Amino acid sequence: MISPEQQTQLLAKLGIAALNPMQEAALTAIAPNTDTFLIAPTGSGKTVGFLLPVLHLLQPDHTDIQCLILTPSRELALQIEQVWKQMSTGYKVNVCYGGHPMDVEVRNLSSPPALLIGTPGRIADHISRQTVSLDAVHTLVLDEFDKSLTLGFHEEMAYIVDALPNLRNRVLVSATAGIDIPDFVRLQKPTILTFSHDEEIPAALTLKAVYSEDKDKIDALVRLLCSFRSEAALIFCNHRDAAERTSAMLAERGIHSLVYHGGLEQPARERALIQFRNGSARYLITTDLAARGLDIPEMKHVIHYHLPAHLHEFTHRNGRTARMQASGTAYVLLHTTETRPNWLPDPLDEWPLPTDVSLPDPPAFQTIYISGGRKNKLNKVDIVGFFSQKGLLAPGDLGLIVVNDTMSFAAVKTEQVGPLLARVNEQKMKGKKYKIDVAR
Repeated sequence: MISPEQQTQLLAKLGIAALNPMQEAALTAIAPNTDTFLIAPTGSGKTVGFLLPVLHLLQPDHTDIQCLILTPSRELALQIEQVWKQMSTGYKVNVCYGGHPMDVEVRNLSSPPALLIGTPGRIADHISRQTVSLDAVHTLVLDEFDKSLTLGFHEEMAYIVDALPNLRNRVLVSATAGIDIPDFVRLQKPTILTFSHDEEIPAALTLKAVYSEDKDKIDALVRLLCSFRSEAALIFCNHRDAAERTSAMLAERGIHSLVYHGGLEQPARERALIQFRNGSARYLITTDLAARGLDIPEMKHVIHYHLPAHLHEFTHRNGRTARMQASGTAYVLLHTTETRPNWLPDPLDEWPLPTDVSLPDPPAFQTIYISGGRKNKLNKVDIVGFFSQKGLLAPGDLGLIVVNDTMSFAAVKTEQVGPLLARVNEQKMKGKKYKIDVAR
């Protein structure tokens, strides 16, 4: 247990003045020897909603893994890890996922964390290799449980649950109501907390229809983006090749964008998210992979270049905007003769497209790659100091910095990139020379 004073300090580290009603309810419900099913929309603060009660369940004198959190994606696993580290609980955390070096994870697990976060496939792999012991795990959290089922992780999750002999607390977290819970979860009279339904459209969300005379809708998309006055937007397509094709067509018209989908290698997906977060790219064209579980900024504009097949997918996409107390707009691009799904609100107000357009301004920042990270004992302070002292950057020239295990990324004002690279070309950071260049 943590004291009320400790909880207040913890929330302050997260920038939270007070828990919202969903988080308060979760804190009460997720208690020793209980099962909980938490249903709440994307952007409502579910991560803090289950991490805070998990913290209350941890015992400081235990040296084994006490809590296991399974997530359907690497990005969500890393996001949860980031929130836990920001809480500064004093409890060790490790994260395991496909694409991460197995030997690094094995070394980390040799000194067991109190909290282990991972994707089902990688955790199942560790169990089969006997590189992790989960005998002491008393709490299991299945985050974005509905998405894990959709992605077909039934067998891996069943295998993992069978490897938890002392499990006493189960927490299922979902943004979708009405899903069937498989028998392998073994829920025992769960407390069900429901804070929204998929059919609901947030009051702060505005829906607009954008009509195109052409079936490919690319000209309408260009004119729509130009009407945003260089503000960022998230653009959803239904398929990977459509996302790639749309990005290429925008590039032909002078608009730079990045793509994000499950067909990309993990490093490419990570670089795309970093550049989108730090303002090096204004437009991210993606599949439903980005509809939830990603650490990306609050979006003012979400565009449905293609409408999804189901209402719940439409709702999750819209959940990237109008979150918490913010407002936002979702734009539905429709061919003038296109058949609307029966779940799409009708009528929709039309967003008039400008006839005379000016291309968006180029991004104010570019992303700089550094060939070293945490494993090289580099941190954000080191990079800020190096770029300031050796690269002669002013405080306003440097934006978001991300330090990973073996590489780092820093946003730098576009006009300062050339001079910076020339100044640091032969310089050493903390006694070592690193490759420093524009991220590709």
